[in-house]
Amino acid sequence: MVRSPAPFAAFEWTIAWRYLRARRAEGGVSVMTWISLIGITLAVFALIATLAVRSGFRTEFVGTILGANAHVTVYNAAEVDAQGRLSRTIADYEAMAERVAQVPGVIRVAPLVKGQVMASLQGSNAGVEVFGIAPVDLQGLPGIAEAEQAFGDLSRFPEGVAIGAGVARALGAGVGDRIKLISPDGVRTAFGTSPRVNAYEIVYVFSAGRYDIDRTRLYMPFAEAQSYFNREGVADELEVMVSDPEDVNPIALNILRAAGERAQVWTWRDASGGFLRALEVEDNVMFIILSILVLIATMNIVSGLIMLVKNKGRDIGILRTIGLSEGSVMRIFFICGAFTGVLGTMFGVILGCLFALYIDPIFSLVNYVMGGGVWDPSIRGIYALPAELRLTDVLSAVSLSLGLSFLVTLFPARRAARMNPVEALRYE
Repeated sequence: MVRSPAPFAAFEWTIAWRYLRARRAEGGVSVMTWISLIGITLAVFALIATLAVRSGFRTEFVGTILGANAHVTVYNAAEVDAQGRLSRTIADYEAMAERVAQVPGVIRVAPLVKGQVMASLQGSNAGVEVFGIAPVDLQGLPGIAEAEQAFGDLSRFPEGVAIGAGVARALGAGVGDRIKLISPDGVRTAFGTSPRVNAYEIVYVFSAGRYDIDRTRLYMPFAEAQSYFNREGVADELEVMVSDPEDVNPIALNILRAAGERAQVWTWRDASGGFLRALEVEDNVMFIILSILVLIATMNIVSGLIMLVKNKGRDIGILRTIGLSEGSVMRIFFICGAFTGVLGTMFGVILGCLFALYIDPIFSLVNYVMGGGVWDPSIRGIYALPAELRLTDVLSAVSLSLGLSFLVTLFPARRAARMNPVEALRYE
């Protein structure tokens, strides 16, 4: 009994490899095959590069949000004070902070005093948002205390103020300069409220990685902020940091229960949820569009393989006559087509990974060639184009490319297998 050879036997690979190495005059690899190879390479490269930039954007934005902002903000519901104005201040902020700190998953609680003032230095003015915070709590903000670019000594924070790099540029200020802070809601006198003007030494300049934070934020010692904004004995809100900010909603409910009846909470997802949802929708759309691009590139394999089958009609007839089965012929031409997809995918992965790893010098070159100004941080929010290479993204691109390449190869390979050997040899 004669046994059929196992699928993808050595002779099948040998014949397929001979067809791939054959010159065009011998009916070998056509121009369409080279076009499909280049197309798949570029499509996979574009897909991996886009996925890397997408992941980098999300990581960069979330990192800067969580590094310099509260994961959960606790504040009181508004009530009418003695002057008939709505107030959200927290009188028992120390007791509330102790209760919130005992919630499982909470790693830090910091009372804050916030206000907006005008900063002035030698005729230059800038609107800033003041955060009154205790020195030990400021040390716990990684985006500020561990900023990649920082000047000055944060240990001297009780003696002055810390400002963002954007504020420093707007004022032309540096460490050691004394800036004036002007608040319209200042000293209360018999004739009304007069503006309050205080001068503070700049002891620390930071860059949190976000243009909007660096351009507007100023940190002041908590006790000084209470005095400056007429908040003696109260705080505006509590800044809460949690161990797992990505899963902040369950912890936020426990924080709300511990804070008290008047308390309300606002998570970082509430503040940035719209942006994150828009980013997710954009990611899905871009993946679909680039998947179509990969499909178009793989369709060129069909054209090249059909031309190869047509040129090799005589060979197919001879192979069938000497005993090759339809399955063997199909696998031979499947190998020819799949080889193009595998090779194109491999080259695309290499180019895409190199792009993600060396995006900074590549972007610097593009910026230099274009004369600068390609990336505007005031619009983008961050200072450079980020990219983060993830194994899951690379595997997604590889799976998509190989899956489509193998799928489209089946049709011309099946056509070759079903070719009638008599018809193939009729005119030979």
